[in-house]
Amino acid sequence: MIATLRNRASGMVRQAAFAAALTAGLALAAGSVTAEPTIDVGGAGSRDPMKIAVTDFHGSDSQASKYGADIAGVIAADLERSGLFAPINKDAFIQKPEELQKTVRFQDWRLIGSEVMVTGSVKTEGNGQLRVEFRLWDVGGESQMVGRAYESPASNWRRVAHNIADAIYERITGEKGYFDSRVVFVAESGPPTRRVKRLAIMDQDGANVKFLTTGAELVLTPRFSPSTQEITYLSYFNNRPRVYLLNIDTGRQEVVGDFPGMTFAPRFSPDGNRVAMSMTTGGGANIYLMDLRSRQSVQLTNSPAIDTSPSFSPDGSQIVFESDRGGSQQLYLMGASGGGASRISQGDGRYATPVWSPRGDMIAFTKMTGGRFYIGVM
Repeated sequence: MIATLRNRASGMVRQAAFAAALTAGLALAAGSVTAEPTIDVGGAGSRDPMKIAVTDFHGSDSQASKYGADIAGVIAADLERSGLFAPINKDAFIQKPEELQKTVRFQDWRLIGSEVMVTGSVKTEGNGQLRVEFRLWDVGGESQMVGRAYESPASNWRRVAHNIADAIYERITGEKGYFDSRVVFVAESGPPTRRVKRLAIMDQDGANVKFLTTGAELVLTPRFSPSTQEITYLSYFNNRPRVYLLNIDTGRQEVVGDFPGMTFAPRFSPDGNRVAMSMTTGGGANIYLMDLRSRQSVQLTNSPAIDTSPSFSPDGSQIVFESDRGGSQQLYLMGASGGGASRISQGDGRYATPVWSPRGDMIAFTKMTGGRFYIGVM
């Protein structure tokens, strides 16, 4: 089913998403070094994944040690899934976690091929709190690259691990990490003749799955707001498709406007204040933009064709969408205020469901041709 990955939002929103407070500070200032390991994620060509050693975080007691091993495991898995890092098997480690609290024998880590390494510690505190510290080391330069400390309820240890993975990813690549994010998707279950579709949410690594709807009504195309704890999605009520807003924290659900026709394919603007969507008018479907505060809508396209699946550019200045106005299903680009659409897909087949990359340099899409289904970027 269609799923969307929520990009890292502002610090205020990320705090709001955190049920309990998590505070992060600089544990140890990194010294100035030269020729530190870096990965250029936007460069041409490819490189082998960077070899990284993620050690178990040393624990102040047996319970803290368990958290330390689990946190290290999540960090290593996050980084490995990015395709840019190759965690070294812990069986090859020469130094033990307790030894690393005193000194790092860099020659031991060079011996096993590590380019960078991660060390850390976990301490259990009162009221179910954890204090987690980590350091990222440049093995070749024998220096620290970044170090931070986090205080959080023990129940949020996975969130701490994702935050650490984000900090490592950003320090090495120069790009914001995405591990502390969530995925909203449609979960389908039940026998073949009575399938049930429910909105669900989970961490980007598949943990902490939570259902948001009961399955009493069909739900499709969920999308995260970039600035609030809200999801927009399509749901059928009395066999009529409508666009809804759902607040994740409160569970409150509301219809986005009361339109005479069917509404579908909603997507938020980058500031989260507007929703672009398709609405049927006559025999076709056009794209509309609704201000969520005033609930006023503006029609952006005006054609007898089917215009749908709008997606904003990251700066909010343009919208890419799909349309059959030229006789086949293709992708078009227009300004965010509408008008002057130009076709941007040129190959054979039917192009659909475009979405802009967070950096604004690419558009992802799906394509159907020759009875086969593809995912591509342009």
